[in-house]
Formats: sequence, structure tokens, C-alpha cells
Amino acid sequence: MMRFTLLFLFGAIFSSCSQESDIIVNESPTDQILDPGPTMGSPNETKGPHLNDSGTYNYLALGDSYTIGASVKRSESFPIQLENRLEQGLDVTVNTEIIAVTGWRTDNLLDAVNRGTQLSSYDLVTLLIGVNNQYQGKPFEVYAQEFPLLLERALALAFGNPKNVVVVSIPDYAYTPFGEGSNSEIISKEIDEYNAFAAATAIQKGVPFVNITDITRNGLSSPDLVAGDGLHPSAEAYKLFVDKLYPVVLPIFD
Repeated sequence: MMRFTLLFLFGAIFSSCSQESDIIVNESPTDQILDPGPTMGSPNETKGPHLNDSGTYNYLALGDSYTIGASVKRSESFPIQLENRLEQGLDVTVNTEIIAVTGWRTDNLLDAVNRGTQLSSYDLVTLLIGVNNQYQGKPFEVYAQEFPLLLERALALAFGNPKNVVVVSIPDYAYTPFGEGSNSEIISKEIDEYNAFAAATAIQKGVPFVNITDITRNGLSSPDLVAGDGLHPSAEAYKLFVDKLYPVVLPIFD
């Protein structure tokens, strides 16, 4: 009886959540932010039908500064480069909504998604989150609890189809002028742990996982892969992200 009571109380504590109606796309967190420069990015508002009803598709990009494309033009971020690649290659229209803010952890992104999105469903959802959990020294257990919740929300927003969701690995900022020499081995080891958990969670749900971390680990040997802030990927690096993402998302548009 005592065990049942404890389990009931434990479940009650962790089952509560709240929802609001507005999307937060421009709010800075109170904790330390992994970003030495300004942020960019705003969502498009054009709506479109689902899948093969027409040539218009809706794409939701969830994340942080790496999704916004901090320190590059919005058109050079990986979501917008992916949008352009799809439009040019397939002669379709892609409407992209971005929910991401520099410095966001999993909890910030989860709160924003729970507040609401512009549409109820999307043909493609990408999810790249976690670097600020690591950078801000949050317990890994927080990520392990919140990332699966984010993936469930992404799935729900993608018509429940795991093939319409892509989890993108976390970049490794140890291979940048910003991160070089500051416990870089520990940073890379922890990034690997985060990515291993994200990959395992995605695979368990049947969701594709795209590894772009190896691209960012060339940041010191190939400085053109790092943006002018010395931290975030450059437009060229984001293009390489898209090179990996494009064949993975292509079946959605068959």
C-alpha cells in the first residue's frame, strides 16, 4: 500500500503541465547563453495543404541558435537552405516556420512548442536541441527526460508519421575558436553522450537521425566552416548539413 501511495504521488508531481496560446520566438533565457553575437530568424506565415493535395508543403524547424543560423543571414541557415533546395529540385513550394532562440535548452523549446504553433500539422519537422543543456551544465538527466517529450510533440505535429520527422545531431563547438582549449575533450565527450541518447531515442521511434557533428569537427582545420563569431557554423557548413538532410527528407515529397 505504501509503495502504491508513493508511486501515485510521484506520478502526480510529474504529470502536470501548462499551455498558453502564444508562440515565443524571441525570448532570451536567464541562464548563460552559448552565443557571442546577435540572433536572426523569423517564421513565415503562409499556410499550405498537406502532402500530395498540392505542390505546397509545410516545414517546422525546432531548435536553438544552430537552427536560426546565428551569425549568418536567415537565408543561409540550414532550414532555409533546405527549403530552397527542395523548391528548386522538386518544383514545389515549402513554407518554413522556425521556432528557435539562441540559448534555448530543451525546457525552453518544450515550453514554446506547448504554447502553440502556427499550424496544427506539418509535412516535415526537424529537431536539433541540447547544446545549451550541455553548455550551461544542466544535469544530463534533464535532457534524458525532456528530449523524448520534444520528439513526441514533433511526431504529433507531423501527422504522427515518424518518417516526416528528422532529428539532427548536436554540433561540437569544441572545434571552434570559441571552444578551442576550454576543456575541449570534455565538451566533445559530453556532446557524444547527448547525441548517442538522441540517436537511440529517434531510432526507437522510427525517426531518421542525421549526424552533422562530424562536419562541425572540421571547424579548426577548415575555418571556412565557422561563422564570423568564431562559434556557429558558416553558410558553407549549413550547406553541408543540407547535403545530408536532403536525401533523408526526399521520400516525403514522393
